[in-house]
Amino acid sequence: MLVAALAALAVLFPLTLSGTVATAAPGSNFQNPIVGTPNSADPWLGYHDGNYYYAATTWTGSIYLRKSPTLSGLKTAAETRVFQMSQPGATSNMWAPSLHQLNGKWYLYYSAGPSSCCGGQRQHVLESAGSDPMGPYTYKAKLDLMPNDGWAIDGSVMTVGGTNYFVFSAFTNNGSFESGATQNLYISRMTNPWTVAAHGTLISQPTLSWETQGNPVNEGPYVLQRGGRTFLTYSASFCQTPDYKIGALELTGSDPTNRGAWTKMPNPLFQRSDANGVYGPAHHTFFKSPDGTEDWIVYHANSSASQGCGTTRTSRAQRISWNPDGTPNLGVPVSTSTPLAGPSGENNNPGAVPVRRLQSYNFQDRYVRHADFAVRIDPNVSPALDGRFRVVAGLANSGAGHVSFESENYPGHYLRHDNYVLRLAPNDGSSTFRSDATFKQVAGLAGSGWSSFQSYNFPDRYVRHSDYGLRIDTIGSDTARQDATFRLVD
Repeated sequence: MLVAALAALAVLFPLTLSGTVATAAPGSNFQNPIVGTPNSADPWLGYHDGNYYYAATTWTGSIYLRKSPTLSGLKTAAETRVFQMSQPGATSNMWAPSLHQLNGKWYLYYSAGPSSCCGGQRQHVLESAGSDPMGPYTYKAKLDLMPNDGWAIDGSVMTVGGTNYFVFSAFTNNGSFESGATQNLYISRMTNPWTVAAHGTLISQPTLSWETQGNPVNEGPYVLQRGGRTFLTYSASFCQTPDYKIGALELTGSDPTNRGAWTKMPNPLFQRSDANGVYGPAHHTFFKSPDGTEDWIVYHANSSASQGCGTTRTSRAQRISWNPDGTPNLGVPVSTSTPLAGPSGENNNPGAVPVRRLQSYNFQDRYVRHADFAVRIDPNVSPALDGRFRVVAGLANSGAGHVSFESENYPGHYLRHDNYVLRLAPNDGSSTFRSDATFKQVAGLAGSGWSSFQSYNFPDRYVRHSDYGLRIDTIGSDTARQDATFRLVD
């Protein structure tokens, strides 16, 4: 049984407790993958007017969309064919569809080539008849992106300052890996949704060691914007390797078509997790939760290091977060065995889940944080997201003031006790886990303006720190009461 308590309605705790927050229910629970093989590589996912829409690589001449009111429902949603390719040189090998609503219509961009793979790939665009993402669609154009009609893939639209740009991947001088060329990112200003003003301008090449594993690759660019800042995320290294991953550029200048206006982030944002059995997690897009309060990523990945660029890849999704400096934090790819709460606002649920820090009562410069999955109180928590938790309705009891604490930067991981010691652990879906990860918020044992957290399955024990580490203990002294008292703060 998946964590049904998370889908409950909001729980309001007594207002006499300082720092008490109203918990809100996320959406319907799910486990990755959200869509399985074979049509599940290079996914695009968006939310529009009450439904999620999904498209992915098909390797054929057909383009399919799925539609569902919940993220979890995409797994069994019907595939609807919205287009059958018949254009010269573009009858098969459809890759990396990307949908964008522009001027009231939907435009579906995709790479396609002839039946023999894969040197014939070029970018094409369809136009919807109206405002429905499901179409119907008509063929609009092949984009003229590179000199001599050169190879171009993985395109999407980025809007900056009211101007649309097409970002895509191509080889240096229309070369190849065999000729020593690198696969790079290019950009073109668009004059309308099916026409670019000029051939692409180079803005990024794979120069860092983590971008050149297998082959030197930058591909799959997709924009992520927040707080007036623009990040162009992309896939790096060769997809045939388990080290396919996600990096990012930030627009730090004024002209997106000027390579000097982009600053490459020095480290990857998202990469393989051997511990979680996730390999080659990349080629992604982003989407908002139905209530607009959460940012999510959809990406493909393999479950074995020996799998590569083929149909073994499945589509997965998880919530992302933001660092205090305003840069994106994509976290760690989640195991397919970990239940996840769906996006906030699904099915008209109460909306955003509060994110809080837990401040110690007797060491007020210290806050609860996870470090290598151990839980303790520390001053100056770094990275800051290690000390931030989503306060959700209790996994084992969603009423009577019960809460659970989900990590902000490790989706699906919660504070739970194990042999009385608190750890950050992935939800395994068991009733034992739900009980171990549920606590009742009560008036602070050392101060009524604060809070204490009583264990759900060991109600004679409370969360307290001891030598700065967190555990659940029976409380019998003034020191213990102070150790077991905390305040929820922003």
